[in-house]
Amino acid sequence: MIKTITLNSLNTARHMTEDDITQEQRVIEASKKDAKAFGAIYDQYYEGIFNFIYRRTDDEDLTADICSQTFLKALQNIKKYEFRGLPFSAWLYRIASNEVNKHFNKNKRNKIFSVEEERVFELFEQSDSEFSEEQIRLLIATLRELPTETIEVLELRFFEERSFKEIAFILNIGESGAKMRLYRAVEKLKKHFKVNWEQ
Repeated sequence: MIKTITLNSLNTARHMTEDDITQEQRVIEASKKDAKAFGAIYDQYYEGIFNFIYRRTDDEDLTADICSQTFLKALQNIKKYEFRGLPFSAWLYRIASNEVNKHFNKNKRNKIFSVEEERVFELFEQSDSEFSEEQIRLLIATLRELPTETIEVLELRFFEERSFKEIAFILNIGESGAKMRLYRAVEKLKKHFKVNWEQ
């Protein structure tokens, strides 16, 4: 199934109420018994997962392939899934991250990270501080200089608004490691901008 998506849209599924989580758990349990029920999960998370992968490949066809593989793996392993206090989406993002890593390791290519300029501008528009277009472009250039694993933490924390617990789970690192990566990235950014980033 081909879905039309907007690459710079926000992940709408990241803020869930208790009722949303309960409803989602019902869909997950139904999916364990009937694969057709998994379609609701696919529809809800496809766009967010596609964007997450696309930022790591900068290739729509490759992204579509890895995205399909991610949801296939999720469907094949749904019976093993247990709720452990993290959103179901964190499990999907972890599978996606693993599939991207597998692709780059298999093809012996270095991972890339594509910074969506529109998303960075969007982030700054929500800020109380005033930034010129030139300053934001300098920030984007600075972000592009950072190592991929550092950018991943920034993206998950600020663009995806994930908790450190979720980031640690998605990237398969310790929570303290996730915090350290973010701290180092923010320190580098602070050298270019006198901004008080809220963690």
